[in-house]
Amino acid sequence: MYYRWLDRWDERRTRRSDDVKKVTDLVLAPEFAFPETEVVTEIGAFCETAERAASASDAFFSPPSALPDVIWDRGFLRFPSDILTETTENNLVHAQLTRSKRRDHALLVFHHWNASSRNAQLSRFFSRHGISVFEMALPYHLERSRPGSTYADHMLSPNLGRTIQSFRQAVVDGRQLIRIVQRAGYEKVSVLGVSLGSWVAGLVAAHEPAVKKASLLLTAGDLAEMVWTGGATRHIRASLEGRIELSDLQRAWAPLNLENHATKLARPDLDVQIVLAKRDRVVLPALSERLVRRLEGADSMPDVKRLNCGHYSLTLPPYIIFTGMRVSRFLNR
Repeated sequence: MYYRWLDRWDERRTRRSDDVKKVTDLVLAPEFAFPETEVVTEIGAFCETAERAASASDAFFSPPSALPDVIWDRGFLRFPSDILTETTENNLVHAQLTRSKRRDHALLVFHHWNASSRNAQLSRFFSRHGISVFEMALPYHLERSRPGSTYADHMLSPNLGRTIQSFRQAVVDGRQLIRIVQRAGYEKVSVLGVSLGSWVAGLVAAHEPAVKKASLLLTAGDLAEMVWTGGATRHIRASLEGRIELSDLQRAWAPLNLENHATKLARPDLDVQIVLAKRDRVVLPALSERLVRRLEGADSMPDVKRLNCGHYSLTLPPYIIFTGMRVSRFLNR
């Protein structure tokens, strides 16, 4: 009885923004994803270019050597993004800081898709446990939202090139933020990502040697298959189906697939935690388990917690309490 109610509650939450999510057209837009390459006009060439970027991901997700100018202002820090887009608001990175009494451990938090606010309760929880929290706005979210948009459609969409650009921008911004917090005196750096933010956190952890712990909540590896099968991205599948096969979408988004970076996530000095929901209909549990197996196959031993709830009901007691305590122990041990 309880789990039937829980499943219905999750399904209502999943469909809550369906009325504003639009079915559009497949767009390659390689100039967003691969501005340095020659003109790409068909899907096969796009996929080949994406696979080359995935195989050279250290360069693809590398920030420039120079640190940006940073403004610290009343609990926020702001700096210009190194990847420029046509949306002016999106080109300035905003991160909110919740300080701990200790100043040695910084946690970068990457929120979920279409977040309308930061999680003050989460930040206070970790700050009480000795960790300063930096909540960075993902591209096209919060202060970086595109004027007139009703949701963050430029972050994840049937526009293949812009989606890659948005994730690349998020990873480069995150790596710059890590350099900034290190310069501010934080010696230990961890990352935490929720749902779509877990892909960003995973990509940052895989490519940034300064990260020593990565907590990935409601995550999986294959972004393309998550979009194809997930309840919150039905409109994107409807936009793509009949125009591109899932196998080609997986190739096109190869740089964003955490399974392709499993070896980097399995490096000896990085601890990885995965929290998955066994009743999840947004990020299917089978996809999460596949990432776990890929990490284990790369000689990693991730800390895995499986909760009997759905994607959104993870935020309800007792699941959110279990999660908070598990993550806190993982980050502090």
